[in-house]
Formats: sequence, C-alpha cells, structure tokens
Amino acid sequence: MCYIRQALNPGKRKHMFFKRNSIFIRLVLSVLMLLLAGCGGVGRGVYRDQNMDFGAVKTVAVLPFENLSGNMSSADRVRDVFMTMLLSTGGVYVVPNGEVVRGISRSGMVNPTAPSAEEVKKFAGIVHANAVVTGVIREYGEIRSGTSSSNVISLSLQMIEPESGRIIWSAESTKGGVTLKDRLLGGGGEPMDRVTEAAVDELINKLFR
Repeated sequence: MCYIRQALNPGKRKHMFFKRNSIFIRLVLSVLMLLLAGCGGVGRGVYRDQNMDFGAVKTVAVLPFENLSGNMSSADRVRDVFMTMLLSTGGVYVVPNGEVVRGISRSGMVNPTAPSAEEVKKFAGIVHANAVVTGVIREYGEIRSGTSSSNVISLSLQMIEPESGRIIWSAESTKGGVTLKDRLLGGGGEPMDRVTEAAVDELINKLFR
C-alpha cells in the first residue's frame, strides 16, 4: 500500500504544480486586463477631456514652465522649443512671448508656473487665448550610468480651459537616457536639442491625435 501511495505522489505533485501555475497565470492576465482597461481611451501618460471641443481652441498661450531639474535655463529652452513646434503645426496660433509677459503683469499673476483658476481666466482674457498651457521640467541634461553617459529630458504639460479653469488635456514625455547600445559601444547618446525635440514632438502628437 505504501508503494502505491508513493507511486501516486509524483502525479499528485505534478497536478498541484500545474494547478498553482494556472492560478498564477490567471492572476497575471487579470492584472494586465485591468491595466489595459485603465489606459483605454486616452493612451499611456495622457489625459484628454472627452467633453471638450478641441476644434474650438484656436489661440494658445504658454506660461513659463516650472523647473525641477538641475539646469537653470532648461525651462526657458524647452518652452521656446514647444512654442515654436506648436506654432509650426498650423493648428493653432501661439501667443508671442512678449504678449504673455505683458499679460502676466497686467493680470497680477503671482506665480506664472502654477497659476490659480481665477488668474488663468483673467490672463486669458487679456491675451485673448482659448487655452493656457503650463508645464513642469523634471529632468534635463546629462546623466551617467557606469562609464556611459547620455542626455535625458522628462517633462509634463497641461492645457487649461480658461472659463471653467479645468484641465482639459495633460501629457508627459521622457526621452533619452543611457541605452544598452550606449553601454556596449560607448558614446554620449543623442544631442540635447534632438532629445528635446523628440519629447516635444511626442507631446504635440498626443495633443492633436
């Protein structure tokens, strides 16, 4: 009898092995389905107000970006690139920087990188903008990993509808960084201007998709 039990044990263990793995696989698939469901409709790293008529946005004002990186001039550089590339799409008119500066002053905006809803409304009325964009630069410049180095940028933008003060669109982008190719072959990666343009281009595509 002992022999029979021992003969059956390997099969029983095998059955339990497959049973446990089956439960694990079902759990993983369930998590993946939830993640995909959460990303549905807006895409990864993007929020888009489904009730907003983006076709009505004809004039956009871009406020100064907040800078959390170690590069003091990164916010101005990235903002200039974003304004230029957004204007070049032909989809909207971008308020010139001089008018933005005057609008900030006339509206009495305390912190242009993080304005209140009331400040946005007043500012937009002065510069005649249908939407206002704010941004945050989280990373900008060279990073190192071992003996390799590369340029990286990480930023997020949001678009505000002035009348309601609500965020109607937000997106983030990270480009650059040390890749496997950089580690194997060396080199400093892509130039900073190309990395910046790639990140901005991705954000604009997310806005007009």
